[in-house]
Amino acid sequence: MTEKREIGNEGEAIARDYLLQQGYTIMDVNWQYGHLEIDIIAQKGNTLVFAEVKTRSSAAVLEPQMAVNQQKQRNIIRAANAYILKNRFDFEARFDILTVVKNEKGTVVEHLPDAYGPRW
Repeated sequence: MTEKREIGNEGEAIARDYLLQQGYTIMDVNWQYGHLEIDIIAQKGNTLVFAEVKTRSSAAVLEPQMAVNQQKQRNIIRAANAYILKNRFDFEARFDILTVVKNEKGTVVEHLPDAYGPRW
């Protein structure tokens, strides 16, 4: 496993723990639809949350949420639609970004609820 993947896995675990502490139920992790993947699918109340996790060892180069570009957003929305149809969910859907910055000073998690959505 590459160092980048290890850092990503650790960030996703931190993000899952964060969501659990905030009262979310984790429905799925690393859910795949073809070549598309959703990092975390969670539920809180009547809302399904499709979360993309971005982990960095430093925020200096690029804010982690900036890595979720329009193409990545479209892919996540497409995969989320497939997940909803497959599981026959009738909940509101929301697309969040969780950033995890981990360095020698500690770990900071930032949760950006409703960070983007379909543009009909």
